[in-house]
Amino acid sequence: MRTGIVVTARPGVEDLAVLAEELGFSSFWVYDTPMVNGDPFVSLGLCAKATSRIRLGVGVTSPALRSAPAAAAALASLNALAPGRIICGIGTGNTARRTLGMLPTTMAELERFTGQLQDLCAGRSTEYREKDRVRDVRFLHVGPYVNTDDPVEFVVAAFGLKAAAIAGRRGAGVISFGLLDPAAWEGFDQARREAAQAAGTPLDVDSYVMTSVHVLGQGEDRHGDASRDAMGHIALALLTFAADNPAFGDALSDEENAAVRRLLDRRGTTATATDRHHVLYRGYLGRIDPEDRDLVVPSLVDKLGLVGTRDELTSRIASMEQAGIDEIVIQPVVDPEVEMRELAKLVG
Repeated sequence: MRTGIVVTARPGVEDLAVLAEELGFSSFWVYDTPMVNGDPFVSLGLCAKATSRIRLGVGVTSPALRSAPAAAAALASLNALAPGRIICGIGTGNTARRTLGMLPTTMAELERFTGQLQDLCAGRSTEYREKDRVRDVRFLHVGPYVNTDDPVEFVVAAFGLKAAAIAGRRGAGVISFGLLDPAAWEGFDQARREAAQAAGTPLDVDSYVMTSVHVLGQGEDRHGDASRDAMGHIALALLTFAADNPAFGDALSDEENAAVRRLLDRRGTTATATDRHHVLYRGYLGRIDPEDRDLVVPSLVDKLGLVGTRDELTSRIASMEQAGIDEIVIQPVVDPEVEMRELAKLVG
C-alpha cells in the first residue's frame, strides 16, 4: 500500500513536501478550499521547485471554483515545473462551495469539467461554453509556458457510485475523504470498472483515500484526547456536512445527531440560517479546538480515522488494499513532522 500526505495550503508547506519526499511518501497533496486555506496552486508551485520525485496533488478542485481554461492553465503550469508529477482531484465542490454558502455542482457538470481538463492538459482542444455561446479552445502557446507532453493524473472525488462511474467513463481514478469501509470501496471499484469497460477507457488507474492515523500506545484509550485530536478535523467535516443537510441525519446514530445539534448551538446558528457558513468552519481542516473534542464521539473515531495498535492498523490497511485502495493519504494536524515520521515507520 502506497502512502501520501495531505495538508492545508499555506506558506512554508514546501518544507513538509521536502520531508515527505525524504521519508519516501508517494504523494503530497494540498486542499483546494477558498475562504478557508491558501491557494493550492501557489503552494504546489513552491513544492514543485523544492522537490524532485514526489507526486503533487490538488485535493480537490471543482468546476464551481474556476473555469476549465483557468484550472487547466494552473495544472499545466505546475506540470512544467514538475513534469509528470501532477495529480488533479476533481469533485463537486462540497466543502469549498459550502464555505461560500453555496450548493455543490451537479454530477453532469463534474463529468464535463473533468473531460475539459483532460483534453486541455493533454494539448487537445475542448468545448468551452458561456450561456449560449460555445467555442473550441486550446492552449495557444506551450513550450516554456505550460507542459502538455507529460500526463497529468486525474482522479474523481467519490462518495457514491455515480461519481465512481464518472471516473470510469473518463478513465480517471477515484479519491474519497474519510471513507474507510472496504465494502464501500469494493462497490466503487466495481462501478468504476463497469463504466470503464463500457466506455473503452483504461482500467489500470489508482484509488486514493484521505484520512488520519493515530497509533495507540500501550494501554492508551482508543477514544481519548490524542485520538480525537488526530482525526477530529475529519469528524467535524462530517458533522458540518450533516448540519447543512438535515436529511443526512438518517444515516447517523442518535449520538452523532446529538453532536450535530451541539455543533450548531456552539456556533450560535441553525441548519437553515443563511449565514451559517460564516461560523461552521472555525479551524476547519486543521487541528480542532480542545473544547470541541466532545463532538468527536467514539463512533466517528472508529469509522473515519485509522486509530489502533500497530498490528490492528497493519491488518486494517491490508483489508483496504484488498478492497481496491491503492494509496492512503494522511493529514497530520497535531505535530506534522513527528506524525509523518511515525507513519513512515508504520508502513515502512
